Amino acid sequence: MMMAAAMSACGQPPSATSTTTTNDMNQYDHSNNPYYSHTDTAKVDVPLSEWKRLLPANLYHIAFEKGTERAFTGKYWDFEGIGTYACAVCGNVLFQADSKFASSCGWPSFFQPLRKDAILYHEDRTFGMVRTETTCGRCGAHLGHVFEDGPKPTGLRYCINSVSLEFIGKR
Repeated sequence: MMMAAAMSACGQPPSATSTTTTNDMNQYDHSNNPYYSHTDTAKVDVPLSEWKRLLPANLYHIAFEKGTERAFTGKYWDFEGIGTYACAVCGNVLFQADSKFASSCGWPSFFQPLRKDAILYHEDRTFGMVRTETTCGRCGAHLGHVFEDGPKPTGLRYCINSVSLEFIGKR
């Protein structure tokens, strides 16, 4: 029901516009997370209890309890910057900024991942729908979903929770 309400909000942005700049795009302090790396692509197998200890509650909820942030509330939904987006849990680089597009759905949307193995795909039958869930290819964290209504060249729309992302950009 909550997802249906969020999906029906697509195309109805809030009245205020975002004023976020690349200088304040880091969401989390990763200094105590020994698994966070923008260069290591090896899979990590970390117990949920360890992730719960290391991560902020909102990130843990979305990443490992498969939560969803409300549309038009995330830090990156309307952000435009030069750089890349990484998994906020483990640092795995997921998307180039030039694959991001304005889909008006209220979540950051991309038309392709940076690498084929950056993202894993799973059937999701929650909320009475059949969708394809996306998870981080390195740590398994829930990112969002992918839909087949995106722009060329792929025709895909990776609809990703801002909470699950970290922007690495020009400062």
